[in-house]
Amino acid sequence: MDKLKMHSLDVIGSNIEKIQQLFPNCVTERLGKDGKPELAIDFEKLQAELSNEIIGEGEERYQFTWPDKRAANRLANTPTTMTLRPCREESVDFDHTQNLYIEGDNLDVLKALRETYLGKVKMIYIDPPYNTGNDFVYNDDFAQSRDEFEETSGLFDDEGNQTIDPMQRNTESNGRFHTDWLNMIYPRLKVARDLLSDDGVIFISIDDNEVENLRKVCDEIFGEQNFITSIIIRANSRGQTYNQIAKTHEYILVYSKTPTAELYDLEKDMDKSDLNLKDDIGAFNIRELRNRNPKFGKHNRPGLFYPIYVNPSIIDRDGFHPISLNKDNDYCIEVFPYNSIGKESCWRWGKTKFEINCSENTFRSNVVAKEKSSGGYNIYEKYRKTTYKPKSIWDDNIFLTETGTVKLKELGFNGEFDFPKPTDLIKRCLSLSTQEDDTVLDFFSGSATTAHAVMQLNAEDGGNRKFIMVQLPEKTDEKSEAYKAGYPNICEIGKERIRRAGQKIKEENKDKEGIEKLDTGFRVLKLDSSNMEDVYYTPQDFDVHSLFNENVKADRTGEDLLLQVMLDLGIELSAKIETRQIAGKTVHLVDDNYMVACFDRDVTEAAIKEIAQLHPVYFVMRDASAANDNVIDNFEQIFKVYSEDTVKKIL
Repeated sequence: MDKLKMHSLDVIGSNIEKIQQLFPNCVTERLGKDGKPELAIDFEKLQAELSNEIIGEGEERYQFTWPDKRAANRLANTPTTMTLRPCREESVDFDHTQNLYIEGDNLDVLKALRETYLGKVKMIYIDPPYNTGNDFVYNDDFAQSRDEFEETSGLFDDEGNQTIDPMQRNTESNGRFHTDWLNMIYPRLKVARDLLSDDGVIFISIDDNEVENLRKVCDEIFGEQNFITSIIIRANSRGQTYNQIAKTHEYILVYSKTPTAELYDLEKDMDKSDLNLKDDIGAFNIRELRNRNPKFGKHNRPGLFYPIYVNPSIIDRDGFHPISLNKDNDYCIEVFPYNSIGKESCWRWGKTKFEINCSENTFRSNVVAKEKSSGGYNIYEKYRKTTYKPKSIWDDNIFLTETGTVKLKELGFNGEFDFPKPTDLIKRCLSLSTQEDDTVLDFFSGSATTAHAVMQLNAEDGGNRKFIMVQLPEKTDEKSEAYKAGYPNICEIGKERIRRAGQKIKEENKDKEGIEKLDTGFRVLKLDSSNMEDVYYTPQDFDVHSLFNENVKADRTGEDLLLQVMLDLGIELSAKIETRQIAGKTVHLVDDNYMVACFDRDVTEAAIKEIAQLHPVYFVMRDASAANDNVIDNFEQIFKVYSEDTVKKIL
């Protein structure tokens, strides 16, 4: 029986293990800060293994750096002991929803999620501070350890409760203006990358102040080869007129996790479609079958240069003639792919594809001929595509920032949140990058526009996308409309927006089949210090009796412990949770008995026996849970008899 580790993934330790597998001679031992041996990298040997030539200190090379960059990188790799505590009273449909709303410092939240959601998030959208000189950035102090920072920053009081003050205004007069912003964004993006699936995509809203630096940061974290595009958004119709040029635009930087990721085409609005012709197959438009690219022709594509024969005696209502690859008395007019100046070009299709798509019946054929006014014939493909590739400039009115404000007003808000992103903007990003069952993350969630967009798109296409919103409960100004309306922090605005948006979407779609299944709920989780009195465990051999000792903080509930165990075992926090009474004890069953947990005291042999008969993959109980020594002595034997393969863990 093992102790749970009760902290997030140790990335540095994991990386050392990977290096050890590849280069065992480059891993050595040293004494750690606690005086105990630990693994370490011999970098001189590693450099020798990787290159014959080592870049020397001070030698010129291409690099992007800033003060504290190394510390920012270390911060990303350092594990956290923080946990997430459930808050049922602020949730909507807690027991059944698959959506999450998480309150807390997003860096620690991302670290807490890293192991559980490693490679599971299909799309990330964030709207981080733009660093305009008035924004707040997260106060990550690199001169202190994380524990020291938590003690001195005001993030937690003496009782471990979060005090909501981990931010500082980054003014242009600050000598570390860009540095502080880079130190804020770098570790968060680095951890976020781990959460993306291999085909995952991240969208980041930004403006001119940091777009150049953000691009370089993303090139380093995601890889320059995984840069997809920089989208220009017309966000302000009038522009910022106090500048010499009225600035109307912002950007969205788009990166993928790997080169295998691809964006989906968008569905055309069929009411405005250019498919203005119709045959027996459906709507279509026409485009020339001749390849109009001057780089291609008979000289380099000889297999695409061949004659097509037109039947001039048959013509349909749209003026189209049937065509064939075979010449006879009916198909007698020969057409080669010559351009307007008589130069040999080529077709876009080979003969095989042509034959598959060709029919003597023009109403069933995907290739036809039409006579030119100047004489001769053009060969056309019937183009039926109902999707299109988006362009890199999005200038529709639905993407204006003021449209985001209108959406909030429609939900009954009146100035509580400044500059919310339009729902349609994020819905466009979702349509490009997600399918019906994907998970979406926004760790600068603000007014929760992303959650609203996910629910709206699910209502439109019948999807079951799941959202994870992360937001620091940043205090609202006492003079602000938000504070006056009863919202002490930004999280309260976000949660209320999701509640109202969910109700509105269901009401607007009440006659749509299956709308009752639309998930508009969310589990509220709040970042807090560990549930355990002693959170760092050194791997040691324990006997069974020594394991059953109390080390859980007195104020923590069974659900608090359950969420931390789910994080530790890599179980998604949206998993189904069922609670039942077994032999008089409260037992939690997660994901249809995948994991069973009991955190009550005085657990009897009868309870252990009944739990074992559920055959869980994991069983977890807390220290000091056993009713007596007999339970401890017989614990292993009971499981050996009824569920030998169950992995047993102790808090």
